[in-house]
Amino acid sequence: MLDKAVLLLNCFNPDRKVFRLTEFSARTGLPKSTVHRLCADLVRLGLLERDAETYRLGGKLFELGALVPRRHDLRETALPFLQDLFEATRETVHLGVREGHDVIYVERIHGHDALSLPSRIGGRLPLTCTGVGKALLAFSGTELTEEVLAEPLPRLTPHSITDPARLRTAVEQIQVSGLAYEEQEAALGVNCIASPVFDGPTAVAALSVAVPRARFHPAQLAPAVRTAALGLSRVLRSGRDAASATRS
Repeated sequence: MLDKAVLLLNCFNPDRKVFRLTEFSARTGLPKSTVHRLCADLVRLGLLERDAETYRLGGKLFELGALVPRRHDLRETALPFLQDLFEATRETVHLGVREGHDVIYVERIHGHDALSLPSRIGGRLPLTCTGVGKALLAFSGTELTEEVLAEPLPRLTPHSITDPARLRTAVEQIQVSGLAYEEQEAALGVNCIASPVFDGPTAVAALSVAVPRARFHPAQLAPAVRTAALGLSRVLRSGRDAASATRS
């Protein structure tokens, strides 16, 4: 029954946030009677909320998600650096971590005139189409790079990199400079610059600034992005060293 409950929860995505019982049944292949019973249990547990004949995700999931240790601790540690980066640039700032071949956005800070972007907190995008993703890819080991290059590369816009040779060159340039650039590859009219965050030999996260293409000036943005990433990496490493010293 747990597998079936998760099957229901996995129906939700950024484009579909409300479902009827019949839609759950059609999407999962489960009998409507089973869906009805599972939904009643999930509502009782706070994992779903019911509004007349429709269901949406419940607040309990948000509470639990906020307690995931790795992402919660990283976000809490990163917030001062993200806020400093936003104050320095007044542009949209992201923090992301890698999961498989995707980047998961842990935090996003923006002003009143927020850019129209496909990124959202808790959402995922392909590593190869985003600045944060490419920064993570470049510093997550050769094996991952080869896995990604061996598969068809996703296209979010006409500017997304779909040529493996071109992506390999981009990864090598990121490894040299420590900065990843994205030019309208995730959203038209938006460019991005990102830098990896370390707590060991490989990147544990990456942060970025997304800017409308018309005012994208890498020479001005790069120092702020790099400074924020280096500062966060330093704090993460010092925290790990302190924890190791305490255990020993």
